[in-house]
Amino acid sequence: MITASPVHAVPTMDDSPAASDGPTRTRPRRLPLLLALVAVLVVGVDQLTKYLVVRDLTPGSPVPVVDGILELDLTRNPGAAFSLATGTTWIFTIIAIVVSVVIVRVARRLGSAWWAVALGLLLGGALGNLTDRLFRAPGFGRGHVVDFLHYLKFPFMDFPVFNVADSCVVTAAGLIGVLSVVGLGVDGRRIGPQQPAEAAASSADTDTGTEAASDAVTDVDQDR
Repeated sequence: MITASPVHAVPTMDDSPAASDGPTRTRPRRLPLLLALVAVLVVGVDQLTKYLVVRDLTPGSPVPVVDGILELDLTRNPGAAFSLATGTTWIFTIIAIVVSVVIVRVARRLGSAWWAVALGLLLGGALGNLTDRLFRAPGFGRGHVVDFLHYLKFPFMDFPVFNVADSCVVTAAGLIGVLSVVGLGVDGRRIGPQQPAEAAASSADTDTGTEAASDAVTDVDQDR
């Protein structure tokens, strides 16, 4: 008596461990380090420039850099970036701390160098201004942020005074917006419909697995 051998499903690419893990399995471990390096660089440049302008400039006495376009104008800002929402320093201190903690947690899922740079710029900018709020006068958590860059001719608006940290925060926001538009997730995965090549490969793998399974069933029927 001939017994039928059991039919084993042929795994497809979608069922394999490597495919299921995707970018998580191959995620470079150096990306959190890249984020940290960018953040440290931003904080270093931000604090160095603030130290220099506080040492060498006098409030109310701007120094031209590009005549009629850009000047250095030392300003103490108790509010948010670009001298906005003054008088609510403690609120922005809390926000900066929360943002920093969230970025550190997200860093564990990084799978894209672009996202590492963007989040590094954002973290560095947040920490740069947070340092001012924690350690500058008039007191801990209420310190005024040092701003000193002032565009005199900017389209559509009278541009407020800002600093290096503010610039990095805005750059990070723009980069994050671009990454979101192109559909690149923090973990390096493409967000949205499958690309045509990926869809074709997935379909071909599925067809191969189906054909193999059908051949196995046919062999069993012949044995019977």
